[in-house]
Amino acid sequence: MSLPKDQVEVIARGAFLHDIGKMAIPDGILLKPGPLTSDEVRTMREHCYLGYQLVKKSPHLGEAAELVYAHHENFDGTGYPRGIKGEEIPLGARIIAVANTLDSITTNLPYRPARSLSAARAEIEKWSGRQFDPEVVRAFLETPDGIWEDLRREADSATKDDTGSDQAPRR
Repeated sequence: MSLPKDQVEVIARGAFLHDIGKMAIPDGILLKPGPLTSDEVRTMREHCYLGYQLVKKSPHLGEAAELVYAHHENFDGTGYPRGIKGEEIPLGARIIAVANTLDSITTNLPYRPARSLSAARAEIEKWSGRQFDPEVVRAFLETPDGIWEDLRREADSATKDDTGSDQAPRR
């Protein structure tokens, strides 16, 4: 998207920290193999605010804190925690939303197996203009598959635990 280096660095910090608030979410919710109850969903949604509260305390991460807070906001305003929309959502959070969805769809999770890159592309394109910023989706769709496949291999090798498991506790 031809962003300046300093903005890319803030987005990268926000991306690395976007789910840090999940440290305060009980494992029983994070690792639950089936659907969450409405109370569990409410608890899970608190991770954005909890992460924001944690990250904003660091003077070096202030800008990234806003991205942590807004990464589940939807372009059409139906997201959480604040229900902001469009360009009210920081660009970095709009980018993280697409990246997070790509990662989620293509990763084995406790409640469902990984799906293909093509399935992720189709899902992200389907939600363009509703969940996702159309400009960010366009840039994502223009990125060659090989880049995403290389990133997935790197992520998989970096997240394997001592048992060789590639299952990450993400919701």
